[in-house]
Amino acid sequence: MIIYKTVTDLSSFLEKKRRINIKIGFVPTMGALHKGHLHLLAESKKENGLSVCSIFVNPTQFTDKSDFEKYPITIEADIALLESIACDVLFLPTVEEIYPKYQTELYNLGMIENILEGKYRPGHFQGVCQVVNRLLDIIRPTTVFLGQKDYQQCMVIKKLIELKDIGTRIVICPTERETTGLAMSSRNTRLTLHGKIAATTIYKSLLYVKDNIGYLPIKDIKEGIEIDLHKNGFSKIDYLEICESKTLKTVTAFDPNIQTVVLIAATIEGVRLIDNIVIS
Repeated sequence: MIIYKTVTDLSSFLEKKRRINIKIGFVPTMGALHKGHLHLLAESKKENGLSVCSIFVNPTQFTDKSDFEKYPITIEADIALLESIACDVLFLPTVEEIYPKYQTELYNLGMIENILEGKYRPGHFQGVCQVVNRLLDIIRPTTVFLGQKDYQQCMVIKKLIELKDIGTRIVICPTERETTGLAMSSRNTRLTLHGKIAATTIYKSLLYVKDNIGYLPIKDIKEGIEIDLHKNGFSKIDYLEICESKTLKTVTAFDPNIQTVVLIAATIEGVRLIDNIVIS
């Protein structure tokens, strides 16, 4: 695996590969890698001649300074994991490499920017677009691979690619889970063993919605889940919403002809977790 830390060196290397028509797959990460990230890279390797992983904790997408400061940094372990699956290239830039000058561009994301995650983390998706736009401009991948756990973020990145007319295809891979059902996340490392067990209530709640929607009123389903989450140690529930999967418009009554997605954001042991499940 080759590690690049500067935009100039990485761009020069990738341009040589593009000249000989090698397809480039890209997996953007903020490090603290787990099996979910490795799965994305495995999917990239299946259809591309070269796979690039980036590790960059992007300061512009954190609306809470303490959250940014607490974000787990495990570079040595991350490099070992990437080497174990024969990742081709790791891009490990500094903030100065990604943002060499002050960025002022605003992205017209529409409604999706201010609901769910956007409501509770104002400015978050502008920061996401800022870094993803920069990374895609540097790497110019054939395909970018994203995880479904960040459902709304995937939709935002799709919108970004449309707005900027970027010639990169998006592949969204299913959420990787622990055997308990807990969605794999870098933030899980901040949970105690008890917290990890209690956090599985999120996935159980999603399955409960899937099993009962259409049989029980949505209002009753949501109220029952909120009670259960609090009983199992969740101190705060930002949202529990059932939405149309293509627009994220809130659904108040079940319609079997509309595909829906259930999205949750809740905090346990001071760690904010998100998850979702699509209901066909």
